[in-house]
Amino acid sequence: MTTSTARVTTLHDNDNICVAITELPAGTQISVRDASFTLDRPIGIGHKLAIEPIGIGEQVRKYGQTIGYAKTAIETGDLVHLHNLSNGDFELNYASATEIPAPPTPITDRTFQGYRRANGGAGTRNYIGVISTVNCSASVSKFIADRFDESALRDYPNIDGVVAFTHQSGCGMQFGGINHQMHNRVMGGIARHPNIGAYLLIGLGCEQGAMGYLIQDQNLVQLSGDHGRPNSPPVFSIQDMGGTAKTIEAGIKKLAELLPRANDVHRVPIPASEIVLGTECGGSDGNSGITANPAVGVASDLLVACGGTTILAETSEIYGAEHLLTRRAVSEEVAQKLIDRIAWWKWYAATFGAELDNNPSVGNKEGGLTTIAEKSLGAVAKGGSTALVEFYQYAEPVTKKGFVVMDTPGFDPPSVTGMVAGGANVVVFTTGRGSCFGCKPTPSIKVATNTPMYTRMCDDMDLNAGEILTGRPVADVGREIFEEILAVASGKPTKSEQLGIGGEEFVPWAIGPVL
Repeated sequence: MTTSTARVTTLHDNDNICVAITELPAGTQISVRDASFTLDRPIGIGHKLAIEPIGIGEQVRKYGQTIGYAKTAIETGDLVHLHNLSNGDFELNYASATEIPAPPTPITDRTFQGYRRANGGAGTRNYIGVISTVNCSASVSKFIADRFDESALRDYPNIDGVVAFTHQSGCGMQFGGINHQMHNRVMGGIARHPNIGAYLLIGLGCEQGAMGYLIQDQNLVQLSGDHGRPNSPPVFSIQDMGGTAKTIEAGIKKLAELLPRANDVHRVPIPASEIVLGTECGGSDGNSGITANPAVGVASDLLVACGGTTILAETSEIYGAEHLLTRRAVSEEVAQKLIDRIAWWKWYAATFGAELDNNPSVGNKEGGLTTIAEKSLGAVAKGGSTALVEFYQYAEPVTKKGFVVMDTPGFDPPSVTGMVAGGANVVVFTTGRGSCFGCKPTPSIKVATNTPMYTRMCDDMDLNAGEILTGRPVADVGREIFEEILAVASGKPTKSEQLGIGGEEFVPWAIGPVL
């Protein structure tokens, strides 16, 4: 239950804090529930105020859930933040697969205008990829892609661009080890992505992430443009080609041959069930879990009702809220996959002397978020309310329909890279501080959590969920996001695409030692 006054809101009957929904100057009088007080300091939008006394060690509650424990005695009207609130340690009751939601009422009549690939995939964009299999070939890959600017593509209107997928890895890892496996999943996922109409593989020649092993491990082929016949993908080894200049020349020549084939596509009606939606929140603030994230949850539920797929990621930002997901899991096995990965994350962070509660960034804290539990409880709202049908490792191909979770870090570029490599053909990205993010080859829809930021950064924001703070229903904004997903999947350019953003945000997650 959400109640609000003109200046603050409470989110659940059991909460002992309220949240500022606008900037509050010192001297502001607040009346909420049984509490009335006057502010002795300015309070920023998204920050928390106590609406009852909270003793040392007592729970602080938001969304009806524990977000941490009082470090000092907190009086009614006090700001609740870093100085008096800590995450603490608490046990969660996972109650796996005990609250499985009934399937939503099916929606069978929604479509988008997409690219039907010869292998059955559904693309929302049509890019050519120059895939660098190792950092040593990154510059050559960029040089090749840069030759195909707008003027070079003028005669190929169905091609959205040529993108160099470069990164910092590809060698110095155990052959066949976890890092190598993740690397191959990402490279293979980009090559197979339905938004990639054609691609080249560019390597150095002596790297651990050998191109031959990648092709075999990921079963990579290149589909010709005429009848979709599978061919071996074009592979260029700088050492075998005789150096950088010769590789660049050969790559440019090969791309010129691929352009007509890649351009030979047209948008056709495709069921909305073939949208795979990646959801991300970056630069979050205290209103993310009140406005944009729940609205994305509504859109996620609508997409699932259409038979589509929505991915919740950022495992380090699920921590503290995972019990809300395990209860919705379709089986104890699916729930256990998430529980096991949370345990892995605790071990992983501790190995480097870190804690998961260090996840909230400086900007998150300035926006009102205090603990990882608070951040996570708001973040998981993007997953809507349907059953959790599967849990995927990083960059694994997402094949199940419905609501799924993928293990990724909280840092936006590697998180979105994993979902895109897993098959996401649209991304919805919520932000309270103003993250400017694109992720070619997949369009990224930016949703602002508050109106002041949306107004200030309207050139980068696609939608404004901040209207929820002034009374617009969450469900209405959720439906608007859903319609925007279909429009963008059909070719409507996002703000990040209009600005040309998205070519540098390909960041595969690398774990383990660099050898």
